[in-house]
This record gives sequence, C-alpha cells and structure tokens, in this order.
Amino acid sequence: MKGFITLLLFSLSSFAYATEQAEQIFHQLAPSLYQIRLIDNASGEKSSIGSGFQITADGLIATNYHVVSGFAQHPNKYHLEYLDHLGNKAPLTLESVDVINDLALVKRQTKSTMPYFHIASHAPIRGEEIYSLGNPHDLGMIVVPGTYNGLKIESFNDRIHFTGSVNSGMSGGPVVNKKAEVVGINVATSGNQIGFLVPSDKLLALFNNYKKNSSQNIDQQISTQLMANQKKLISTLLKSPWQKKTLGSAIISTIDVPFIRCWGESNADKADAVALLVVTNCALDDNTYISSDFFTNSIDIEFKYMRSKKLSDLKFYHLYQQHISNAGPNNRASKNDVSEYQCHHDLVKASNSNMNTKSIFCTRAYKKFPKLFDVLFISASIDKGDQALISHFTLAGVSQNSAMAFTKKFMESIAWK
Repeated sequence: MKGFITLLLFSLSSFAYATEQAEQIFHQLAPSLYQIRLIDNASGEKSSIGSGFQITADGLIATNYHVVSGFAQHPNKYHLEYLDHLGNKAPLTLESVDVINDLALVKRQTKSTMPYFHIASHAPIRGEEIYSLGNPHDLGMIVVPGTYNGLKIESFNDRIHFTGSVNSGMSGGPVVNKKAEVVGINVATSGNQIGFLVPSDKLLALFNNYKKNSSQNIDQQISTQLMANQKKLISTLLKSPWQKKTLGSAIISTIDVPFIRCWGESNADKADAVALLVVTNCALDDNTYISSDFFTNSIDIEFKYMRSKKLSDLKFYHLYQQHISNAGPNNRASKNDVSEYQCHHDLVKASNSNMNTKSIFCTRAYKKFPKLFDVLFISASIDKGDQALISHFTLAGVSQNSAMAFTKKFMESIAWK
C-alpha cells in the first residue's frame, strides 16, 4: 500500500508539473497562435477552421494544407482569415503549399515585427514530453501534453506518432518541446490518445523552398509535388522484394514494405458455398489529400482465387464475371478532377508466367495536373475451367512510365503452381 501511495503521489506530482509547464508555454506563445478560418463568400460564414502559428517576424504563418484546401482549389468561392488570441480578425493570403506533407504557408499583414515560433534544430528523443497547441472544436486555443514516440513505420511519408489528444480544429497547430521550439505540426488522429504529426523538418523544407521559388503558383506547386512523390513511391516499390505466396492453386506476390499492409479472407468455413473464394487485399496506408472529394497517391491491390467442382462451366463463368465487374477504382475523384476512363482489352501471357489471362487496362487523366493519371488494371485467368485467379490493382496519380513499369512487374508476379 505504501508503495502504491508513493507511486500515486509521484504520478500526481508529474501531472501537476506537466500542466504547469503546459500553461507556461501557452502563455508565452499565445500571441503567435491563430485560428485559421475558411470563409464562404456567399454566406459570409465559416466553412471550416483549423490552427496556425507564426514562423517569421513579418507575418508568415504555418498550417495544414487541408485547412486551406477549399481556398486553394476554389479561390473564387472562399477567402481566408485569421482570429488571434485577442479576438482580432483579418485576411490571409495563401503563399505556398506542400500537399504531400499536408502543409501550407499563409501570410497576414503586419505593421511591425512580431513574436514568432522557432523550429527545433533536432528531433525529440523517444519518450520525451512535448506539447500540442491548437483550437479544438472552435472552443479557443488550448495546450495538450503528450509523448513523442518516434516515426510511424507504416507510413511512406514521415509522420510522428504522438500519444496525446489531437482533436478536430487543432489541425495545423504547432507541437513544441520544453524549450517552446516546434518539433511537429498537428495533422491527424486515430482516437484513443493516438495522434500524428508532420515532422518540423518538412516545414523547414517548405519554408526554404518558398524563399527560393515564391513565383510558382499553387497548382504548379501541387503538380510538381505529386509528380515527384509518385516517382519516388513507384521506384521504391519496384526495387523492393516481391514475396511469392500461394493462393489456392495460384502464385501471387505481395510487396515487402512496411507501408503496404495485406489482409486475407475466405469462405472456407461455409459448407453451403457454391464456390471456394480466397481473397488477399493489400493497400498503401497513406494517401494525399487534394480536396474533400479528391484523394490521390493511393495504391490498392486485390487477388481473388475461385474454385468449384459443383458448378457447371456456364454458372462458374457467370460467378467469375460478377467478381470481375465488381472491381473498380478506390480513390475519390469527381468529373471536375479527372476525365472518363479509357480502357484497352487484350489477351496476355507474361513472358515468365504459365497463366493465360484476359486483361483490362484503364486510365483517366487529371485535368489540373498534366501527365498524371489514375490506373485501373484487371487480369482474369482463362485457362482452367474449374478455377480462376482474378488480379486487380488501382494506382492513383501516377505517370505513364510509372504505370507501365508497375503493370509489367505485376503481371510477371502471378502464375499457376
């Protein structure tokens, strides 16, 4: 009991110290914290809110791209403004973005030099206490203590795992160490005291690039960033090990990288099933947010193995066709963002495979971002009457060269045992 009481008193003391430290940091930094508002021009009301923090003495403010994306994509429909800690409001201009890391730079007008946040020179150590600041649920600025847990290994683009409450409205707010230096930027939450932050070195890179290339417009920036990221992603996947696995009587391959995770399912336990169905799904854990109805840089892969001794050839064929028709693109995009799919059908046998397939290769072009496409590929085996393998993938936001290289590797990775 004595040990328990000692531990409890220590925990309460630690909590009190953390709370006191958080309050000191908040009062010190409050003049450089802002609520970032997206205002609908027609109604004059807020459409969304987030947080931001000043990073230069002349009024440059950092936030998340998704906080200002409505204005970035529809500048005639919205405008941006800030609300400071004293309740003052004024317009903001959008200066630069990094859609891959969900960052943006906006600017306010200043009449004199102002206090601003400094970016830390190095990352925290694992287990170090850090403090998230922001504006959750439009309730006013708050500070939340939490713990730095290193980088999320399942992410292709770096994200910090933060143990603390990152709530709606805190997006774009700074996360600081005990010296009040920025180590990360609030970006997302998984609930249950699990948050994710953009590392501060990404913000520093955006700021340095902004100083060098301030003349490039927002659409040009996004297009350049999307092109570079997809090239890096597809190149990484093609160079990584493709692990061969058995799926029924077929051989498939999954890509051995931590940021693509696979799941499996089957109906093997259902005695009344008309056909055995075994499924493997693999997907990239990340995607890139362009707007509320347009995401890109996603990858989805699916394999379906089917076998039946009970069905006639005709019934098996109809079941087979049904599963083929259900395959489709998994990323959200409207007709304002992309063209209609153009498809090419062919009978294919990869050079090192023993499987004959009917393949469908479809692409649709991005309207605002030239030379980027969504790709839908379906390959269905046609050389066995009582079993089949349906292989399917979608790539969002890739170049023609990346799409063709990935498709070739994918087709060579499937075969019969």
